[in-house]
Amino acid sequence: MNRTVKFILGANLVVFAILAFVYPHLMISPGKLIPGHAKLETDCFACHAPFTGVDSPRCSTCHKSEDIGRLTTKGTPIAKPLTTTPFHQKLVKQDCVACHSDHAGVKRFRLQGHFNHALLQADARKQCETCHTSPKDTLHQQISGNCSQCHTQEKWVPATFEHDKYFLLDKDHNDKCVTCHLRNDYSRYTCYGCHEHSPEKIRREHIEEGIRDYTNCVECHRTADEHDIRGPFGKGNGRGEGKRGRKEHDDD
Repeated sequence: MNRTVKFILGANLVVFAILAFVYPHLMISPGKLIPGHAKLETDCFACHAPFTGVDSPRCSTCHKSEDIGRLTTKGTPIAKPLTTTPFHQKLVKQDCVACHSDHAGVKRFRLQGHFNHALLQADARKQCETCHTSPKDTLHQQISGNCSQCHTQEKWVPATFEHDKYFLLDKDHNDKCVTCHLRNDYSRYTCYGCHEHSPEKIRREHIEEGIRDYTNCVECHRTADEHDIRGPFGKGNGRGEGKRGRKEHDDD
């Protein structure tokens, strides 16, 4: 390659480099900006830092974290906010590009429905209903909060809990959740919410059957049928008959 060709190539590179800094919106822009940032179409360095890309602190010069979702960049109240509750104030850090990209490009970058809840402060992750509307089905109408007991923060469906695996809500047990789960705590339950159950009666009946550990009812009882027993005292294991089973055989 002779000296003339090298000079031409070098000159072209210099020209392109200068143009990239002087007219970046024409030389290297991936596409038009969103309407809200249309005025910045020719001012790339309002958001981008040279050689490093978008700089979140530059976003905060216009978008104050305490005002996001409440006020516009001009300080006027937002008439129709995108969310019912401002949550940007509860982020662990102001990393704008983790969720936002303002260039349309060939296909605008936006992870629909894939918000990373790990960006929220720990206390905010427990307040699902501040951002999400609770479903209106009969089950969720009985429940307030504690979404994480059945749902993950990665995706809403499917839920991780299936009640029938633990206890079938049949016959008289198809009742309101608070009958068994007190104080909206679905990680625990009690069988003493019904008139026929009492600690003394349950203790007496289980001791008669030779059962001394009777604190976890659903470990053995899975339906409203008191004879439908599972676990170590279930049918066919040689241990589940107890005095009641032996008495039935004696009566035959």
